[in-house]
Amino acid sequence: MVKRQLPRWSELRPLLRVKPPQLNTTERRLSAAHSIADLRAIARRRTPRAVFDYTDGAAEAEISLRRARQAFRNVEFRPSVLQDVSKVDTSRTILGGHSELPFSFAPTGFTRMMNHEGEPAVARVAERAGIPYALSTMGTTSIEDVAAAAPSSRKWFQLYLWRDREASRELVRRAQDAGYEALMLTVDTPVGGARLRDAHNGLTIPPELTLKTIADGAMHPAWWFNLLTTEPLSFASFKHWSGTVQELINSMFDPSLNLADLEWLRELWQGPLIVKGIQNADDARRVVERGADAVVLSNHGGRQLDRAPTMLELLPSVREAIGGRAEILLDTGIVSGADIVAAIALGADSCLIGRAYLYGLMAGGERGVQKTVDILRAEIVRTLQLLGVHAIDDLNTTHATLRHG
Repeated sequence: MVKRQLPRWSELRPLLRVKPPQLNTTERRLSAAHSIADLRAIARRRTPRAVFDYTDGAAEAEISLRRARQAFRNVEFRPSVLQDVSKVDTSRTILGGHSELPFSFAPTGFTRMMNHEGEPAVARVAERAGIPYALSTMGTTSIEDVAAAAPSSRKWFQLYLWRDREASRELVRRAQDAGYEALMLTVDTPVGGARLRDAHNGLTIPPELTLKTIADGAMHPAWWFNLLTTEPLSFASFKHWSGTVQELINSMFDPSLNLADLEWLRELWQGPLIVKGIQNADDARRVVERGADAVVLSNHGGRQLDRAPTMLELLPSVREAIGGRAEILLDTGIVSGADIVAAIALGADSCLIGRAYLYGLMAGGERGVQKTVDILRAEIVRTLQLLGVHAIDDLNTTHATLRHG
């Protein structure tokens, strides 16, 4: 028989610690997020369905995106124990410059649609974190305003070549004049991918007030209030557009883009040149031979060609094709700091993060983006320590393998 007794107050008191209430609603909301998946769940509750699906979704059956995430799940780490990992170094040299973390913020279009704080909030977080930020041609804040918002940050400008080459040339000039250090040419959008979630939701840019969106707005009043009481949502790099994303791409982007255009851009731009959207080793070799300083292995987050190659599986062949002649950045499917560690161990120089910080932005504006960085940093540090690795620069293929099947 178990002997029982009434607990003494001295025994109860240590168990009755009351946590002071968090009065700031945004901080209280974000305090419940311990992973990017948590931020995604908050973002889903906080934003209209069409806006969330635009960020979260991919093309057609979304096979490319699922495969990319599965590839990261198939990574097996190989830890070494009895290592002094009381301190680890997360920094990395990216395009000749120092980065406190081994990733950059990828370019994302229509960012103020996700949250009214938009690109300036993302750039400020990148500045504080000491990582590069890439502004999209399809951004909703101008090249100059982003530069003013984060004057000491490392800024890259992502370029879609338009049918109007002079308009593209003017964007390049403005980026150079505003102090952007690198130019990123995206090459995987000759036409727009079929993003079925957007089609089903009737998403247009900017969002239209229809019976459907008004009903959805009743469930997300804060989002609509911020949209309607701040500067009108529009593109910063070209005139007003009203229509779907696919219609916009097909109308403005140049499907005749080829290697001669890359050579033209190489002559025009004096700084580092990145080519984003590489999906095979031969293309990687060809663009490097024509002056690219870095390639981004990317299938556009699964948003263009469905059943596209999986970047993590493609990585070894690209590394073999270009050697050390150019840096390899990798995106698509990254949802944790462990994914970033895996990509670098398998041969990437660094990674690009897109959806992850947009989930944070939707969940809590600038503070939500900061939460994204905090989560990823903690996961990177913990993964390195558990691997027995002292620094990002020490990672190699002895630390990870990609299992198939």
